[in-house]
Amino acid sequence: MRRFVSQVLKPLLKPLLVFSLIATLVLGNAGSAMAMGRGGGRIGGGGFSMPRTSIGRPAPSYPGGGGGYYPGGGIGLPLVWGPLFFGGGGSIFTLLIFFSLASFVIRSIRGATQSDDYGDAGYGASTSNISVAKVQVGLLASARSLQADLDRLAKTADTGSKEGLTQALQETTLALLRHPEYWVYGGTQSAQHRLEAAEAQFNRLALAERSKFSEETLSNVNQQLRQAEAKAALAAADTGGVLVQSESLSGESGEYIVVTLLAATLGKLELPTVNSTEDLRRALSQMGAVSSDRLLALEILWTPQMEGQTLSSDELVAEYADLRLV
Repeated sequence: MRRFVSQVLKPLLKPLLVFSLIATLVLGNAGSAMAMGRGGGRIGGGGFSMPRTSIGRPAPSYPGGGGGYYPGGGIGLPLVWGPLFFGGGGSIFTLLIFFSLASFVIRSIRGATQSDDYGDAGYGASTSNISVAKVQVGLLASARSLQADLDRLAKTADTGSKEGLTQALQETTLALLRHPEYWVYGGTQSAQHRLEAAEAQFNRLALAERSKFSEETLSNVNQQLRQAEAKAALAAADTGGVLVQSESLSGESGEYIVVTLLAATLGKLELPTVNSTEDLRRALSQMGAVSSDRLLALEILWTPQMEGQTLSSDELVAEYADLRLV
């Protein structure tokens, strides 16, 4: 009997094993596709190359200044050293020497101060005082009108200028502030860095948020508008109707939309820790109040972007663990 079973079943073991492995891979990939099937929207632009100042501009003239050791004046070689070499002397020349040396010292101090503040590149703002700040809001899925507002903003925003980015930031924060009834979760993060560290931190946070999307289905970054084809209906057909229409989701309390605001600004931007709706309101107001001359870079991200998709409670907890209930 054992020999019979061995002869009959042994040839079938290998095909069964192969079939089980294939089934596991197919089902696993299908599950991953379902979990990562949410598209996201993105509005962004700007950069960390700040305008240079004219460090070599002419400085106010000082007694004894003329000719010049540095551009714009110096220690007054013709007026001071001329009399010493070609005759003369006395108290007036002593005063000239004194003022010339004072001018030299002042210029040296100014040069050192500018080097510390601007760095070797001569940037027009202190490179040790750049803030990278993030505000996130978890909204009920019924916030479809706000989602539509972000879609319209993405298609029309001027992301090629600081003024346009500032306007996009203000309009987004205003849209969120006008609908506190949709707020469920919130979170903030802010810190100050030097220029290189600020750019690295900004890019790291932006990449971390973008990696939560299966794809960017609508984006407007640095005046480059890209939009994916409308796939919601096709996806619903391919998955047997897993994706339902937004009307049936609008009343569900376990479905969410997450909006992320990420900004790099000159100067200090310290956001409150979110423990209540009032904290979230203050954080959004502070973020929206950033002026165009302070804004360096901006990312506005939201997911899901396409109609008919939502973020489940489990996905929210897994991917946005830092958010707090408000």
